[in-house]
Amino acid sequence: MTEYERSRTMPAQPEHVFDQAAALDRLDSWLPDAVHVEADDPPAVTVHEDRTDEDTAALLRARPEQMRLEWGTRDDGAYAGWLQVAGIDSGASEVTLHLSFFDERHDPGETRVGEALDGSLARLEEQVRLRVDNAAG
Repeated sequence: MTEYERSRTMPAQPEHVFDQAAALDRLDSWLPDAVHVEADDPPAVTVHEDRTDEDTAALLRARPEQMRLEWGTRDDGAYAGWLQVAGIDSGASEVTLHLSFFDERHDPGETRVGEALDGSLARLEEQVRLRVDNAAG
């Protein structure tokens, strides 16, 4: 098993960050460009990965009371992950993304995963900023 994790501080209340991250219709706005999620019968989703042009049956669960998203493959247990939002001082939040690959064939490698996690966190922060700025303006 291989695990990867990245964190980022975002200048917004944790509830705002979690709401943006957990919205099924906005997942593509912050997920890696090559990954697309389509809701089937939640928590069942289909994940399409452009890199392999494959669809994978997965589960995606939002746990608002914990400000946590959890996901993973449904049938083969190839990978799983979670996103956790935590409030920190002065109205900011820390967001942590974690991925676990149980099947090495699904692990794209440390460099690609690190870039994908960092990019996803940056896009999520941008989406949160846009939402907070629009709400304030």
